[in-house]
Amino acid sequence: MQRIWIGLGSLAGFGAVAMAAFAAHGVSDAALAHIVSSGVQMQGWHALALLGVGLWAPRGGRLADAAGAAFAVGMLLFCGALYTHGLTGVSLGSVAPTGGTLLMIGWLLLAASALRAR
Repeated sequence: MQRIWIGLGSLAGFGAVAMAAFAAHGVSDAALAHIVSSGVQMQGWHALALLGVGLWAPRGGRLADAAGAAFAVGMLLFCGALYTHGLTGVSLGSVAPTGGTLLMIGWLLLAASALRAR
């Protein structure tokens, strides 16, 4: 799983940079640009979190892998909902809060993996 988390983290980091560049040149409405910017920021932070999970996974075990899964799915839902709203004006309802909750759960799982590691 270590390589999966590092690979996903790297792709998420790439995506955050690409979306930031696109938004800087393609979103003219300030309020919508702010929404996209929030998504980029959360994606960037959680790309780094996935890299950290990849480095920690051999020692953190299943809880670390669960944290990585929560980060990956949470980032997809949360950032995807923000990007959809910021770029198209369409709200996806409870998708962003669900993704945000998964991101928070990911942090708790990562903490639990550290407390349980030998």
